[in-house]
Order: sequence, then structure tokens, then C-alpha cells
Amino acid sequence: MLFKNKFISGYCPRCTWQQSFRHAGIMFRITHSLITGTLILTSAGLVSRVLGFFFRIFLSHTFGEEQVGLYQLIFPFYALCLSLSTSGLETAISRSVSRFHSLGRTQDGKLIFQTGLILSVLISLICTFLVQKNSVFLSNRFLGDPRCATLLYLIVLALPAASVHSCICGYHYGLQRTSVPAISQLLEQFVRISSVFVLYFIFIHSGVHPEIPLAVSGIIFGELAAAGYSLFSLKKKGFDADSPYILSISKSCSELLRLSVPLTVNRTAITFLQGIEAASIPVCLELASHSASEALSIYGVLTGMALPCILFPCALTNSVSLLLIPAVAQKQAESSSKETFLLIKKAAGGCFSLGLLCSVFFLLTGSFLGNFLFHSTLAGNFIVTLAWICPFLYTSSALLSAINGLGLTTLTLMINLLGLSIRILSVYFGIPHYGITGYLWGLFISQLAVCLVALLTLSHEIKKEYLQSFESATD
Repeated sequence: MLFKNKFISGYCPRCTWQQSFRHAGIMFRITHSLITGTLILTSAGLVSRVLGFFFRIFLSHTFGEEQVGLYQLIFPFYALCLSLSTSGLETAISRSVSRFHSLGRTQDGKLIFQTGLILSVLISLICTFLVQKNSVFLSNRFLGDPRCATLLYLIVLALPAASVHSCICGYHYGLQRTSVPAISQLLEQFVRISSVFVLYFIFIHSGVHPEIPLAVSGIIFGELAAAGYSLFSLKKKGFDADSPYILSISKSCSELLRLSVPLTVNRTAITFLQGIEAASIPVCLELASHSASEALSIYGVLTGMALPCILFPCALTNSVSLLLIPAVAQKQAESSSKETFLLIKKAAGGCFSLGLLCSVFFLLTGSFLGNFLFHSTLAGNFIVTLAWICPFLYTSSALLSAINGLGLTTLTLMINLLGLSIRILSVYFGIPHYGITGYLWGLFISQLAVCLVALLTLSHEIKKEYLQSFESATD
């Protein structure tokens, strides 16, 4: 009966085949673009992570576990400032530029980018001023160590440059151009590391023993270099930077805020809770009969040595996740639910397979890696325990990016809050009773929960969109 109705309404098999070939061609181009972009970003990410990995070894050997712990302690707070000033706007720029580009409205995409860049820089300047003004208070009250004041004061100097770098990368992601973000990422890491090495040897030859603020200064130099290159790339590609009308700015600003505010709230809430989590781990370790110095050392080994090993393959999964948002947004704009499902299925399946391989690898070599790279048996034990989270950690990043690509940012927030709630509970209830092992298993349970809930959410949403498109087609 269905086929009969289609023939009556002008159904033509030839036209249907033409549409199928056209959709297949579009799907191939998007998949090809995703794969190519992923390879470029992954190559840059792997090189960057290799450099960063050896840099962390240098930090642990030069400054010691306690100093590395202090260094790691300020990063959740820095990430909070980045979330407020850049994260939501970068994703909103990427999604909007991709949508406008698919509709042939390139000028609107440029306007969105310009507006987002101005907003991001303004917010970052405000954050820098407020943190520097209250660095002592924040260190004593929230981080629990007055030595963090100098580190906080220094690290926020990187925020304005980071916002410029982030927004320009978001613009290129939206156009599915990955060369500029890849090169800027490599440049940032190279300048960060080389500047620290240069300053370290200058201090040593001057007879001055360098402290951990030296490592923080490298972050500032790295972000300045990345921002400078990103601005140069825009000029080189002939970006039209004509001053937009006030009316156009207000219009694009409202659209940006509509997309970025939920994302910013999401990232900020998550980062805030991560900051609470990070600051609470040393405190709860003290409740588990560790001294303050031991607690900070354990935290430094976990976050500065073991976790970077586990997160090393994320160079690939992060690349997939970054490019999946604009790709899914484009397919959604074209009302292609079937192609959207296939795209997400390929991305998530690849991430899960990578996670399984990495899990086996870390289980077999974790102890060796800890002793060989960091001269730490504890780091090796952490790597072996954390190996179980790899399949779920890598897959969940792709699934959550796909949910963001569908515009369901509130659902992403709820899923992330679920995972963080489990982790925070493991900090306050697991660590005092079972030590750091209680927290490690809390990490595993949280990643498993996030992955399963994200998978169920995507299945439901894609099925709903497919049924809606099917009903509209039959009507």
C-alpha cells in the first residue's frame, strides 16, 4: 500500500536512485573530511602529547612529586576560567559556522566568529583581572595551599591569548579545516616546552635554583605563540575583517549566546565540580592517615604521571570528538537522520576499539611504564588500575560530542553531572575508607555510567528523529 501511494503521488524509481547516489556522495564527502581531519589533528595531537609526556618526566625529575602536585592543583581553576571565557563560545562558533557554511551563508559565519572572538577576549580579560586581584584569597580558601598564589597569578596571564587561539580554531573546525588548529597546537606545545628549557638553563647557569612557577611561564609563552600564529593564518587566508554593523553584531550575539550559554554553563559547572574534586583529594587522603606532603605527592603522581599515560591515546579520540560536532550539525541541518546514525556509529565504534587495545596494553605494561618513565612504582600501580576505564573513557567523548552536535547541550550537562557526582562521592566516601584505590574505582564506575547513559540517549534521539522524518515522508 505504501508503494502504491508513492507511485500515485509521482514516485519515480529513477529519481529515488538518483537521490540515493546523491546522499551517498554527500555522506562519503563528510566521512572523508572527518577521516582526513581526524588524521591531521591526531598526528599533531600525538606529536604534541609525546612532547608533553617527556616534558612531564622532566618536571617530575626536576621539581619532585610535591611541586608537580602544586602545579597540577591550579589547573582545575585555570580550566574553570577557560570554560567561562572560551569553551562554550568555541563550540558555538564551530557549530554555527558549519551550519551557515552548509547553507551558503559564509558572511554570516564570519560575523558569528568575529562577535564570538570579541566576547571571548572581553570575558578572559575580566577573569584575568579578578583572579590576579584575589589570588592569595583563592589559594588559601579554595586550593588550601598559599604557595599556589603565585602560580594562579601567572597562569591567568595566558587567558586572553588562549581565547583568541580557541575562537580561531573553532572557526576553522566549523569549515572542517584542520591544518591551522593542528599547527597552532604543535607550536603552542613546542614554545611552551622550549621556553621552560631555555629559562631553566639560564637559571642554572646563573646559580639560581628554579621553582615550579617556571613551568607555568611556559604556558603563557605557548599560548601567545599559538594566538599569534592563528591571527596570522586568518590574514594569510584572506579573511575579510570588515567592521560589522551594530545591528548585525547584536543579532549574531543573540544567536551566539543562545548556543554558547548552555555550553558554557555545562563546561563551567563540570569544571567547577572537577575543581572541588581535585582540591578534595589531598584533604581526604589526609583523612586516610597520610601526611599533607604525602597526600600532595600521591595527587601529583596520579594527575601528573599516571593519568597523562591513560589519556595519551585521547589525541585520536579528541580529534574525532572535535570534528564530530560540526559534522553532526551539518547532517542535522540536512535532515539526514540515517547518515547521522552511521557517522556516530563509525566514530564511537572506532573509539571503543581503540579503548580495548589500550586497556590490554596498559594492563600488561603499566608497572613497567611507571618505573621506567617516572621511577615510581605507585605510578605503575595507578596505570594498571586505570587501564579498565579506557574503552568507556574514549567512547564517551565521541558520544557526548555527538549529543552536542545535535544541539542537546542540556542532556550533555546532565550526563556529565552524573559522572562527576559518582567521582565526588568516591572522593568523600571511598578515599577515607579505601585510600586512593577507592577513588580509582570511582573513576571507572563514573566513566561506565556516562558511556551507557550517553549511548542510550543517542539511540533514543536518533530513533525519534528517524521516525519523525519517516512520518513526514509518508505524509
